[in-house]
Amino acid sequence: MAKVCQITGRKRMKGNNVAHSKLRTKRDFSLNLKNKKFWSEEEQRFITLKVSCKGIREIEKNGLEATIAKAKKAGLVNLV
Repeated sequence: MAKVCQITGRKRMKGNNVAHSKLRTKRDFSLNLKNKKFWSEEEQRFITLKVSCKGIREIEKNGLEATIAKAKKAGLVNLV
């Protein structure tokens, strides 16, 4: 998985640069992705995920185990 958040499933978006003359050229809106280690109290180990900052906030709000379970159900993350 290249530039995709493993928790939220967000990807980069395509758009346009618009010049003053209204000339449009293609551009990418990149995600703010981070490789982050989270401590899993249930498994007693670190889990490394590629997550966006929105995904990090979601983990802090709902907890790691609940968020990973939700992402697995959506088919976004596959941990061993």
